[in-house]
Amino acid sequence: MADSPEVESVRAEVRAWLAAHWKPDRSPARSLAEWIAKLVDAGYAAPSWPVEWFGRGLSPELSAVVADELRRAGAPGGGRDLNDLAGNTIVAHGSDDLKRRALRPLLTNEATWCLLYSEPGAGSDLAAVQTRAERDGDEWVVNGQKVWTSFAQQATHGLLIARTNWDVPKHLGITFFYFPMRQPGVEVRPIRQITGGAHFNEVFFTDARVADADRVGEIDAGWRVLQTALAYERVLLGGSEQSVDNIAGRASDDESRNDSEHGAAAPGSADPATLARRLGRDQDPLVRQAIAHLYSLRMVNQWTTSRGLAELEHNSSSSAASLSKLAMSEILHTAARVGAQILGAESMLDGPDHSDAASVNRAALTAYVNSIGGGTDQIQRNILGERVLGLPREPQVDRDIPFRDVRKAEAVRRFG
Repeated sequence: MADSPEVESVRAEVRAWLAAHWKPDRSPARSLAEWIAKLVDAGYAAPSWPVEWFGRGLSPELSAVVADELRRAGAPGGGRDLNDLAGNTIVAHGSDDLKRRALRPLLTNEATWCLLYSEPGAGSDLAAVQTRAERDGDEWVVNGQKVWTSFAQQATHGLLIARTNWDVPKHLGITFFYFPMRQPGVEVRPIRQITGGAHFNEVFFTDARVADADRVGEIDAGWRVLQTALAYERVLLGGSEQSVDNIAGRASDDESRNDSEHGAAAPGSADPATLARRLGRDQDPLVRQAIAHLYSLRMVNQWTTSRGLAELEHNSSSSAASLSKLAMSEILHTAARVGAQILGAESMLDGPDHSDAASVNRAALTAYVNSIGGGTDQIQRNILGERVLGLPREPQVDRDIPFRDVRKAEAVRRFG
């Protein structure tokens, strides 16, 4: 099917700009930062963002066309409005001052982010967070703990939700901050995973500080901001297996070293269809059926993800994002099962002499990152049951009482 005139116009515009500015033979190590800065300033790194905020005001569909042209040319740095959770949240809810200070460093990779949401007592029930932020003039003083924070070791900033009001119901007393990570009072402790990597972390705050100017949204209205951030995260987790690879930290330094030490192929490198052809299993009717089923899941999820992105353009918390995220969990687990089916008994092996098996088993283990991160599969099913199927909400006895009176907040009330 031919592209629409609007799509053709955008493609021609991007190709002309690339012809004038992209030099693929340049040394990446010497000029990558220069290229990314040029891409950002032209509005092509995040083309669906407003023109005044380093974008071009395009629709998500046309933004995807720009990203596609950049990929075709081998030019890095595109699609940031499709995958930069922090930037999208700040565009949607941040003050103009925060946008001026935060967005360009995020796009040029001078600033990196992590998610400071979950706590030991507030994982699936994020509204029950007990990390507290107390106002001190133009700053907030933060004390508490977060857990399962990806990339906290490298991040310059975190998207932090903290309790700022204990005298209202739990959803109404949370504030959202763009929090500076590299300061006294922030301690990051890695959590070793079953894969051998350690990209998850505990993060402890002891009188850490964040400026009120770095608040995202209104005071005590952080739950609304969080819904936007979670929707972007779910679209990202549901959008592609490569995105999940990135979020799962499969390319992190610790895990790359671990792969190298064990001689394992990079996870996901043995796509089931490729693996079946290479091992001569591509004519097995059961294997072919399993691969066709996986392909169908992937294609349907691409359409669902596009729907979710279109709805996010209007800052709506879309149930399509939950559906896409849940579908990606099924895709990842299915891909690992099909890989094991193709390998047969060899899938029980590991180590440098069995790189295919090591890759398949690693994919099976890391698939759980998607099943847990961004809201568990069970939470997504609850959302879909309530918002799509019209099923009754689960009972929440603490929803309408001041959080100070909720039992799980008792220790903080007494000793905090």
